[in-house]
Amino acid sequence: MPFQILCSQGRVADRSDRMLEGAKLTADKLALHYDLTPNYVGQRSPAKSDDWSLALPEAKKHLDLLQTETSRLLANGKHPVIFASNTCSASLATLPVVAATFPDIKVLWIDAHSDFNTPDTTETGYLGGMVLAATCGLWESGLGSGVKPNNVGLIGVHDIDEKELNNVNNAGVIHFPPSTLTPESVMRFIGDSKVWVHVDWDVMDPGQISADFKVEGGLKIAQLLELFESLPSNQIMGLELAEFCADSHSSVANMEGLDLILKTVDALFKQNKSL
Repeated sequence: MPFQILCSQGRVADRSDRMLEGAKLTADKLALHYDLTPNYVGQRSPAKSDDWSLALPEAKKHLDLLQTETSRLLANGKHPVIFASNTCSASLATLPVVAATFPDIKVLWIDAHSDFNTPDTTETGYLGGMVLAATCGLWESGLGSGVKPNNVGLIGVHDIDEKELNNVNNAGVIHFPPSTLTPESVMRFIGDSKVWVHVDWDVMDPGQISADFKVEGGLKIAQLLELFESLPSNQIMGLELAEFCADSHSSVANMEGLDLILKTVDALFKQNKSL
């Protein structure tokens, strides 16, 4: 399967420098395994804790670059695209392009959080917690929208506040929490539609793949592999892998996490290469 690898290397509301390094390590691992050359976009800048109203304009130039490159990759018809992303916030750039290219695409948002807050409902001000709501048109990010809320499936979301849950329910987004998630239920949801998959590694129960946020009660690696093995590869247009938190002190921990990430990618695209 002719993958294309895109890697974000510019800050998009990053609150830890390890996210940018994690994205590069992910892209490098996949490139080596599949014998491909990644397309690295952006230049690194220091992480900081800032409100969305500051983080978004700061990231606008980088998001524009990501949007342009995503458009180019999708336009050449070589699917799927694998996007190694530092933060979920980078999906503000990719998802509107995906929706414009494939208007009826189903989005599987695999994350501990629904990222469905708006400027009016956010309690933290974190841009990453507002991404999916923007791409579904609940607020204006300046990068477009177009994702149909009833074509979004929240997979494994288990850390969501009341106002955000109201946004999800009112918009008609489908929710598959960890306790009731089955491959069969997701397959019924996607039907024969094209599919875009987004994974934030905080969806996993802590101790499996390192993520910036640690939330108990997440998916086990076996659950994710079972789901990915069941999805039809020919319907997958793209895969986003976000927020792998590189360990600055342990290359062994990084290698273990990257091996699991690669295993999930192989499972999704039914690859049989040895790790």
